[in-house]
Amino acid sequence: MQVSVETTSGLERKMTVAIPSDRIDSEVETRLKDTAKRVRIDGFRPGKVPMREVKRRYGLGVRQEVLSELMRSTYFEAVMQEKLNPAGAPSIEPVEGAEEEFSYVATFEVYPELEPKGMDAIEVVRPKVEISDEDVAEMIDILRKQQGTWEAVERAAADGDQVTIDYVGTKDGEEFDGGKAENAPLVLGSNSFIPGFEDGLVGASAGDEKVLDLKFPEEYGNADLAGAEVQFTVNVKAVSEQKLPELDEEFFARFGVEGNDEESFRAEVKKNMTRELDQAVKNKVKNQVMDGLVEQNEVEIPAALVNEEIDRMREQAVQQFGGAQGGFDPKQLPAEMFQDQAKKRVHVGLVVAEIIKVNELSADDEKVDAMLNEMASVYQEPQQVIDWYKNNPEQLNQLKAVVLEEQVVEKVLDAAKVEDKEMSYQDAVKPEGQA
Repeated sequence: MQVSVETTSGLERKMTVAIPSDRIDSEVETRLKDTAKRVRIDGFRPGKVPMREVKRRYGLGVRQEVLSELMRSTYFEAVMQEKLNPAGAPSIEPVEGAEEEFSYVATFEVYPELEPKGMDAIEVVRPKVEISDEDVAEMIDILRKQQGTWEAVERAAADGDQVTIDYVGTKDGEEFDGGKAENAPLVLGSNSFIPGFEDGLVGASAGDEKVLDLKFPEEYGNADLAGAEVQFTVNVKAVSEQKLPELDEEFFARFGVEGNDEESFRAEVKKNMTRELDQAVKNKVKNQVMDGLVEQNEVEIPAALVNEEIDRMREQAVQQFGGAQGGFDPKQLPAEMFQDQAKKRVHVGLVVAEIIKVNELSADDEKVDAMLNEMASVYQEPQQVIDWYKNNPEQLNQLKAVVLEEQVVEKVLDAAKVEDKEMSYQDAVKPEGQA
């Protein structure tokens, strides 16, 4: 088998593989003999079909089958022989016109050469937070509001009240799509509508009609309405205020806390807040580390890996929004929606994989067990969760991958410039960009 490799551009390689005819003929002959033993043809006894008849009927099909299998197997032999590291599946095309031997061309990308660097130049701000009694009280207020009920009142609406409204929106005197609703509930101060809408209903009572002259934000998602001046006619049908549940046994039971001990409930809330805080801090630190690794390690990204990541993200998006149940084809989602994020994910993956390789890292069993126990602790039957993971190799390997990624973050933090910054609980747990 003869192999030649050409670098066409960047990471792309064009590999030509020539398979000697005698290797092909030998494999075809072996398969035809095997076929002759099994085939049944009218007029011939089983196993007594002449070889010329077997070749006439099955020769072309068997040859195509042999060529297809040889292209697959010799491709892997060739890349190992040439010490190549393909990124993604190859495009394979036979070379026409060869007589002495069969040849094909495999076109593919290879992984870029990468030596991780710049870890000591990465700057990380690590949130330092103490959960105060006020933070716990605020969280309990949020939980009470989530469980609260709305009761109609005979007074003007105030911030925090819920109004039930009918409304019609017009632009240049014409109704626009999505600008009309009946019996719509709206909590004033929730910022659910465009600026000015909710403010315009503060002070309104049931039975009032309000005409609001407003302007859509310039960055509004609908291009027809972005920056447009519009008018809403709003009829207020009811005003309701929220009634919060008492901190009693019934309320505690909704969150799995037994008894009427408020102190125990507060302790449970604080424990959950601590768990959420720890995860939020981990994520903020990890994101800074990954961004730093990308910034410090420029590398050419294989397009094949980006396309594979885009397909994964398409699948995730369809599953997240329930489209899979309706038979929605993920390929209908434009690749441009995911291009930048997919490229960054692949970039991060390449750098992280090389750090793991260079430092010979593997998932620490004790850390895997600790993470598994932490995950299982939020369930009523933790041991069942632990057993399920340990009896499902695929799920357990995913958990090990998360632990291994955390070990990479720890490795980078050992070299990076880390600043511990005092921060409120609320800011620490907010997603990136909202703090």
